[in-house]
Amino acid sequence: MSDKPAKTRVVILGGGTAGWMTAAALVKQLGHACTVELIESEEIGIVGVGEATLPHIRFFVESLGLDEADFMKATHATFKLGIEFHDFGRVGTHYLHPFGSFGAPLNDIPFHHYWLQLQSKGKGGELWDSSICNVMAARNRFAPPPPGSALYSYAYQFDATLFGPYLRDYSIARGAVRTEGKVVDVERDAETGDVTSLKMESGERIEGDLFVDCSGFRALLIGQTLQEEWEDWSRWLPCDRAVAMPCTPPPGGIEPYTRAHAMSAGWRWRIPLQHRIGNGYVYSSAQISDDEAADALVAAVEGEPLADPRLLKFRAGRRKRSWSNNVVAVGLASGFLEPLESTSIYLVQGAIAQLIELFPIGRIRDEDRAEFNRVTDAEYDRIRDFLILHYHATERADSSFWNHIRTMDVPDSLHQKMELWRRSAHVAKYSQGLFFEPSWVAVYVGQGIMPDGWDQRVATLDPVAVQGAVERMLAQISSAVDPMPDHAEFIRMRNASIEQPR
Repeated sequence: MSDKPAKTRVVILGGGTAGWMTAAALVKQLGHACTVELIESEEIGIVGVGEATLPHIRFFVESLGLDEADFMKATHATFKLGIEFHDFGRVGTHYLHPFGSFGAPLNDIPFHHYWLQLQSKGKGGELWDSSICNVMAARNRFAPPPPGSALYSYAYQFDATLFGPYLRDYSIARGAVRTEGKVVDVERDAETGDVTSLKMESGERIEGDLFVDCSGFRALLIGQTLQEEWEDWSRWLPCDRAVAMPCTPPPGGIEPYTRAHAMSAGWRWRIPLQHRIGNGYVYSSAQISDDEAADALVAAVEGEPLADPRLLKFRAGRRKRSWSNNVVAVGLASGFLEPLESTSIYLVQGAIAQLIELFPIGRIRDEDRAEFNRVTDAEYDRIRDFLILHYHATERADSSFWNHIRTMDVPDSLHQKMELWRRSAHVAKYSQGLFFEPSWVAVYVGQGIMPDGWDQRVATLDPVAVQGAVERMLAQISSAVDPMPDHAEFIRMRNASIEQPR
């Protein structure tokens, strides 16, 4: 008789991006420890409308052993160097939140402190010129960073309706089982409350040890069955709907970044893919009707519409516990934060990473659940504060929507971060989570929240010498970008390098 423990039976409810990302990661990294069965129904659609991502997705792609060029061609993906925000601080302004640093630290002091000192003397130029991502984006150039370089990173913009099927093929080829159909009942252990099996419309019962709820906003397991409480954040993030519509790409190049345009009752996204442009208007239904929002979106798109506007409804917030009993919620079943900073897939990826790290061998332990929920809560809370900053840090008073968010009370955690910045130009530090110092600096400066002071250690260096160093750095950035190919041309060359299309 073998002493080898039985494999944990993992049942994933729901396909789409969250479900198939979970399945792919489990069969790749824990195939020796678990079996994976995913239930999805062709009758139940997915939310995906075209996804912009953050640089962390690259490491997920690498962890699966996927070829980047093949993955990008299959999902019509483009490269992304950051997010360009229009009219958020004031109408007529724009800035890029880059996936890279501003300048380089001197004496372990971040570059922006020296820049602020130079600004006080009428020198230093534009902060954005010190970011290689900004310069590349402004010129529509792209090239991957050199191996080992930390100067900048990049993400992808891809068709979400193609990403799930791409990972489905990957997962099934490595042992995952896909079951088609609808779940009509959830069976639980009378003593522990754990989910024991899912009863299908066909009459089949699918048993498992660990269930992953990727059923989207329905949250069939974590919400409807286990009744895990939802923490509502709509008082800070009032946008609760979106209309989405693809269009043909306009003539010209493909921008290596996502655009976010502030609108009267929210904001509009623009995501350039290889074959089309993804567009959407995220808005507060208390400020504008669905028809008015759809009309505003149609009027704003730059190409020919490829479909009618599609309406999505949501609410900002998260579960108070995303791992309860033997159910782990991943994706929209766990929480939702609007796509202003392209965080949805990052949150899926983070939950998967935590699940793999804390994966139960035998009995599920309370300590593992508690740690998963602690990390998940911290991720959501920090992203929430960062998103609120984009709205609250504004001078706009041209609509009731902007008046409300400009004057509203914000979470204490964000208030403290903003006060620290205003006093000293320091960004609150944390060792885990998303959006570190350059991200906060980009939004603060980009939306006109300038500090009263800066790190006083900068006074130990001669401003003339600092100005000279800055000028040399700007010249180096420009010379590094000059030989880079056009973004669309780089993609074309990459596609041509693949012998056969998928």
